[in-house]
Order: sequence, then C-alpha cells, then structure tokens
Amino acid sequence: MKRLTILCAALTTVFTAVANASSDKYDKKVAQDIAKYRTFFANKFPNVKNFGEYKDGVYAIDAKAREQWIEIEDFPPYELSIDEGKELFEKPFANGKTYASCFKNGGINIRHNYPHFDTKTNQVMTLELAINNCRTSNGEKPLGYKKGKIAALSAYMASTSREQKFNVKVPNEAAYKAYLDGKKFFYSKRGQLNLACSDCHMAITGSKLRADIPGPAIGHATGFPVYRSKWGELGTLHRRYGGCNKNVRAKPFKAQSAEYRNLEYFQTLMSQDMDINGPSVRK
Repeated sequence: MKRLTILCAALTTVFTAVANASSDKYDKKVAQDIAKYRTFFANKFPNVKNFGEYKDGVYAIDAKAREQWIEIEDFPPYELSIDEGKELFEKPFANGKTYASCFKNGGINIRHNYPHFDTKTNQVMTLELAINNCRTSNGEKPLGYKKGKIAALSAYMASTSREQKFNVKVPNEAAYKAYLDGKKFFYSKRGQLNLACSDCHMAITGSKLRADIPGPAIGHATGFPVYRSKWGELGTLHRRYGGCNKNVRAKPFKAQSAEYRNLEYFQTLMSQDMDINGPSVRK
C-alpha cells in the first residue's frame, strides 16, 4: 500500500509538471503575439510612451478629445450604475444567497481574472456569463447580456478591481484553440463593407473614420462596461461587438456567443498586464 501511495504521488507530480509545461508552451506562443501587437502600436503611436495609457482607449492618442473626457470623468455618468450594481450584488436571491457565494473572494477584486478559460466546461468564461451562471444556479432567471442590470453588476465588480492588472492564462490546447479562434475573428473581413476589426482598430486608428477616430485595439477590454454618449447608458463589451458588426453591415452574433467570448479572450490577452479601469466613458 505504501509503494502504491508513493507511485500515485509520483504520477501526480509528473502529470502536474506536464500540465504546467503545456500551459507554459501556450503562454509563450501568446507572448510572441503580444510582442508583435505592441510593436505595431509602438511604431504607429511613438508619442504614447507607456502602454498603460492605452487603457484610456482613443483618449490615449487624441489630445483634444482627452481634455473633454477628463472633464466628464470628474462627474462620470456611470456612478449611479455602480451604486445600482452594488445594491443588486448584495441583494439576496430567493434562496437567501447572494452573488458573493458564486465567486472567489466574494466577487470583490476579481475582474482582472476574466475572461478565463474554464477547463471543466472547455469554454471561455466571461464575467457576464459567470454572473448569469450564478443566477441560474441559485434558481433565478438570467439577465440580458447587453445593458441594464448585467451592465450595472459588471460595472460594480469592475470598479472593485480598478488598477489591478489583467492576469489571463492559456492553460491547455483547447484554450489556445479558443484564443486562435478569437484572433482569426479579429483579423477576418466581414460584412458588405468587407472590414475586419483590425482594419478599424489597427490600420485606420489615429485617422478620421467619418466624424470619429476609431480607438486603438490595444487596451479595448480594460474599460468595459462603458457609458457611451451614443447609447446614453452603460453597455457591455458584447453589445459593442454587435454594434461594430452592424456598422460593417454584417449580421452580429448573439451576445456571449462562443465567437464573441473567444474574441474577448484574444483581446484581453493582447491587453495582458494592463490596468482595469472600468467602468468608463467612451464616445
């Protein structure tokens, strides 16, 4: 029995080492992509000296717009949504539990760990999906994924993680495939206008597209959910994805579809080690 125990312990050590080596392998591949991605923006915007500035989106590269944005942030229009989100977060479900029961650290200061790849379900887990999974596991109906209560909850949870840095991993081959799917989506042409995410947010960013300057892709995921003047309210990242697809005259996917979750995974990894600053204001 003692020999069997020793053998099992040895095998566990070996399997753990193999898993860690596999994770390191994929993280290294992604790190190479991150380096290329950041080199592109370093060359395109040499006046942005610190990559951390990209957490502010287009306001990192547009000085005039930044001045207006700073004034808005003095009295941010999303403050009431944070308060609403806190109330919703702390309000018990019918069974007496709260959202805190579903998350590590009681759901506080965890936003920077999302999205992550869930090795049990083999899918990308976003914060909004986790919020609704919490609801349904406690006998509550799921919320809509684009705005309203889910955006308020996400805003409150994000606000508790401000200045924490994204810490997203690629733990296995399935996670790397999800990352590659998101990467492919980002660079693929679509819609009647035949544009990719990268066309607007890499090639064109810094120049006017109609009346506005598209924000740089790097740091996109840091500020969500966002209050957009166009919306007049707070909205989620997947709401923004759907709007972008409509803008290029492509049929949008459903919010929290695998396509959009993988895209979020890719974009977040490209923003690895950048500060969370959501919720925030955007045009």
